[in-house]
Amino acid sequence: MTNPIKSALCASFLALTLASPNIAASPAFAVETNAMIDVTQTSFHSEIIDGIRIAYREAGDPAKPTILLLHGFPTSSHMFRNLIPELAANYHVIAPDYPGFGASDMPLAEEFDYSFAKVAEMMITLLDRKDVNNYAVYLMDYGAPVGFRMFAQHPERVSGFIIQNGNAYEEGLREFWDPIKAYWAEPSTENGDALRGFLGMEATKWQFTHGTQNPDAISPDNFWHVQYLLDRPGNQEVQLAMFLDYGTNVAEYPKWQALFREYQPPTLLMWGKNDHIFPADGAHPYKRDLNNIEFHLLDTGHFALEEFGINIAAGMIEFLDQNTTP
Repeated sequence: MTNPIKSALCASFLALTLASPNIAASPAFAVETNAMIDVTQTSFHSEIIDGIRIAYREAGDPAKPTILLLHGFPTSSHMFRNLIPELAANYHVIAPDYPGFGASDMPLAEEFDYSFAKVAEMMITLLDRKDVNNYAVYLMDYGAPVGFRMFAQHPERVSGFIIQNGNAYEEGLREFWDPIKAYWAEPSTENGDALRGFLGMEATKWQFTHGTQNPDAISPDNFWHVQYLLDRPGNQEVQLAMFLDYGTNVAEYPKWQALFREYQPPTLLMWGKNDHIFPADGAHPYKRDLNNIEFHLLDTGHFALEEFGINIAAGMIEFLDQNTTP
C-alpha cells in the first residue's frame, strides 16, 4: 500500500524542484579569492634553544625594521596582545616568553639556570635564528635587565629604546624592594618564603590595578591567566630564583649607564608614574645619561599598556618613524 504521507512529500519536493530549476541544475563550485593575508595578524611560534622551547609572538613583514617587545613579571608576551597589531602594519614585531613564563617551557629551578644573564643570552640566540641584527626594543620590568644585558653585548644592534617602568638606576629601588634586598643579602629559606606572598592572586591583581585611574576597566583575563601560570607546580621556586638573581642586575647598572652615554640610543620613555614597584624615581635618572630622550610620565600604574595602550602605541609609531631606518 502506498504511504500517503511519503507520496505527498515526494510530490511537494518535485513541485519545488520544477518551480526552481536553477537549484537542482546549478553544480557545486568553489569561489577563488585573491584576498591578502593581514600582516598585522599575530602568529605564534617557538624555537628550541639550549633544549628549552621558547615561545614567541610575531607579526608584520620581516623585511621591515624589527621591534622586540620584552615583558615583565609576572606576565608574558600576552601583555603586548593589543600593541602588536598596532605596530605590525609598518614594523616587524617579535615578543618572546622567557623560560618559566607564558607558553615557553618551565624546567624546574634546580634543573635550569634561571638568571637574567641566561635569559638575555637566549633572547640573543632567538634573534640570531630570526636573522635580526638591528632592532628597537620595548623594555618593561624584567624586560629592562634582559634588554640592557643584550645591549651590553651588542650595543651596535639596538636602534632605540622604548622604556616603560623598567629600571637601570638605584634611585628606582625604593621600600617595595626591601624584603627582596634582604633575600639578596641572605638567600635563606626564611627570606625566600617571605616573598611567596608576591606570587598569590591578591598580589597579582594588585600589580595590574594599583595606581590605575579605573581599576574596574582592567581586564581580569590578566589575573586569571597569570595566576594559572604562577600556580603550576614548581613555578614559585622559578620565581624565587629570578627574585634572587635580580640582585645581579644592580651591579650592572654603572656599566649600562656608561653605555647609554657612549652610544646615545634614541629613547622614548613612557612610564606609569603611580607604580609602587618601579616609581618615577627610577625614570628621571635616564635623563642624566641619554641626550636624545622623549620623556613622558603617564597617570597610571605598573602595567601602563592596560590604560594607556592607545597613547603608547601612537607615541611609539611616531618615535620609530623618526628614528628607524627602513
